[in-house]
Amino acid sequence: MSVFHGLNISAGALTAQRLRMDVASSNIANQQSTRATMLPDGQFEPYRRKMVVLQPENHSFKSYMSKAQINQKVTSQGVKVSRLVQDQEPFKAIFDPTHPDANEEGYVLYPNVDPLKEMVDLMGATRSYEANITALNATKDMLLKALEIGRS
Repeated sequence: MSVFHGLNISAGALTAQRLRMDVASSNIANQQSTRATMLPDGQFEPYRRKMVVLQPENHSFKSYMSKAQINQKVTSQGVKVSRLVQDQEPFKAIFDPTHPDANEEGYVLYPNVDPLKEMVDLMGATRSYEANITALNATKDMLLKALEIGRS
């Protein structure tokens, strides 16, 4: 294990949490977008909420179990973004016959974005980002102290 292992784990987590914040911000910004995607038939579909899926870096649960069974040291490599997925919840139908995107019954389909969920995701990502900044600074301080010991 390198002396920079802790820095690399924190850096990966910072990147993942920043993406979570970006996606939540994008979802909030598009919560009123009724024409986000054009379907093959020429109709428009509202914006669909996006979500970030995180997974451990380079390890599966099975590999952790295998190493634990033979008493081998298990080290984490941090977290990475495995993919972005679209939320498949149905769109919100709101009655507004004067809207240009209203259907024959007068309903407009709005994105499946819930601002409350997005704010909770945004707050969670922000707190995780702050925690990783704290871990990064602690690791940096320990490395600096180790260098000071070497000078003495």
